[in-house]
Amino acid sequence: MCGILAVLGCSDDCQAKRVRVLELSRRLKHRGPDWSGLYQHGDCYLSHQRLAIIDPASGDQPLFNEDKKIVVTVNGEIYNHEKLRSLLPNHNFQTGSDCDVIAHLYEEYGENFVDMLDGMFSFVLLDTRDNSFLAARDAIGITSLYIGWGLDGSVWISSELKGLNDECEHFEAFPPGHLYSSKTEALRRWYNPSWFSEAIPSAPYDPLVLRQAFENAVIKRLMTDVPFGVLLSGGLDSSLVASITARHLAGTKAAKQWGAQLHSFCVGLEGSPDLKAAKEVADYLGTLHHEFHFTVQDGIDAIEDVIYHIETYDVTTIRASTPMFLMSRKIKSLGVKMVLSGEGADEIFGGYLYFHKAPNKEEFHRETCHKIKALHQYDCLRANKATSAWGLEARIPFLDKEFLNVAMNIDPEWKMVKPDEGRIEKWILRKAFDDEKRPYLPKHILYRQKEQFSDGVGYSWIDGLKAHAELHVTDKMMLNATHIFPHNTPKTKEAYYYRMIFERFFPQNSATLTVPGGASVACSTAAAVEWDASWSKNLDPSGRAAIGVHNSGYETKHLPNAVANGNLKTDIMVMGVSAQELTIRG
Repeated sequence: MCGILAVLGCSDDCQAKRVRVLELSRRLKHRGPDWSGLYQHGDCYLSHQRLAIIDPASGDQPLFNEDKKIVVTVNGEIYNHEKLRSLLPNHNFQTGSDCDVIAHLYEEYGENFVDMLDGMFSFVLLDTRDNSFLAARDAIGITSLYIGWGLDGSVWISSELKGLNDECEHFEAFPPGHLYSSKTEALRRWYNPSWFSEAIPSAPYDPLVLRQAFENAVIKRLMTDVPFGVLLSGGLDSSLVASITARHLAGTKAAKQWGAQLHSFCVGLEGSPDLKAAKEVADYLGTLHHEFHFTVQDGIDAIEDVIYHIETYDVTTIRASTPMFLMSRKIKSLGVKMVLSGEGADEIFGGYLYFHKAPNKEEFHRETCHKIKALHQYDCLRANKATSAWGLEARIPFLDKEFLNVAMNIDPEWKMVKPDEGRIEKWILRKAFDDEKRPYLPKHILYRQKEQFSDGVGYSWIDGLKAHAELHVTDKMMLNATHIFPHNTPKTKEAYYYRMIFERFFPQNSATLTVPGGASVACSTAAAVEWDASWSKNLDPSGRAAIGVHNSGYETKHLPNAVANGNLKTDIMVMGVSAQELTIRG
């Protein structure tokens, strides 16, 4: 995952400005440690920090068309680039980069080419013939992107807040599925699938169609010129990604370059549910499995770094980002530069445990639509930035555009949880891969209850975070919370603790406004909290807050006793270390 920064139409083009753009671009170097590039045309600057995944030798950016009149800086992967090249027979490509097609597509189709791209991407394109530019972000917002405006009339585009927050009078998240054109000076949505209107679909459920659509989504993401692997928590979603990858890896270009045995990675506290389940799945699939342990204290020590890189104060995102951040560092140290991950399935199929209480299929479907539209603020933001912090790229097959079209057009009645009929959460996905003749997964893994990542790494992780916050945020501080933080006022000491750290790094009001708020239980939207009257008294984003649904639901009081006596107990670690069992220390 690369880092891009564009400054367009600034008030001066002096050497000092170029030096400042380079300085700001270096704030994104963690995203792309392989090479740096900067192009200047008058008062416009396009910079790039490259993570080389496709064509590492010649794909440096910015990229150009033949006469170098059109310039592009891109973060992302275009999975259908070979097909798109075949539509451009009269064009000469300078590199083998998948992103090289963008400038040439613009020449042929103008701004309307964006919907032709199948992939995850954020880019800025400068047409030096008339000094116009456009910027765009992928359909769901897998790649991160922000837009800002300077007092001098300049427009800034950056992969992360830290690239522009000190220079812009106002900035905000660049909305997914949109493009910005300097010709209209406005954003417009280019991604317009049928499900976006939230009309209730009626297509029948065909398990084989759903299976094939997801297999295709995984297979196209095996496009790589560097070592890769899969993130494997042992839950349904990541296990399916790993199973399909292992099944189709042999014979691919990646297998010929790096070997046909798939690498899998998991992180957790010792004895956590994820570690046990992931090891079982890895053994079943025959992957080369790497298991990383961390302690509660390791995670707490990393919180400030996590908030700086993830750029949020959202509680559930920070809880889940921390183990992923620690794991990504270890993965990168092994020489791996790309991983496949399982985000998105819970939003598409209603996999969060609170969906058990959905009153009807209409509200169920609307909630899934709202969840998908908000992914760029939560799980996509986590997956993108927690990995990019260490120069690692995460690919998300569940958010494939074609797969989304299939899954979101199924009559939501099929997605409803119906225990009396043996249908648990995500039943239609489980059933699609329940193959008796050639099993994808063991039955008990295929039908394992949903664990949110921040829970699955070990229940004491969240309890430890709450205990730590109790020691650092006083009751008196909480009394003044509405005055100190009038927007998205923190309701808990844990939230207050994260907010203090965030505002130290990003003090601008615009930064505060990029983070969503509102009531939530087990990762629900505020509207879904109303599905169960008891939930309003237990507003916590952990899956265990879905009392009466989760097998290990919160009791009335679940904080560690350490809060009372001032001691924070951390998990004991396994001290034996082998090549495939690494210990993360702070």
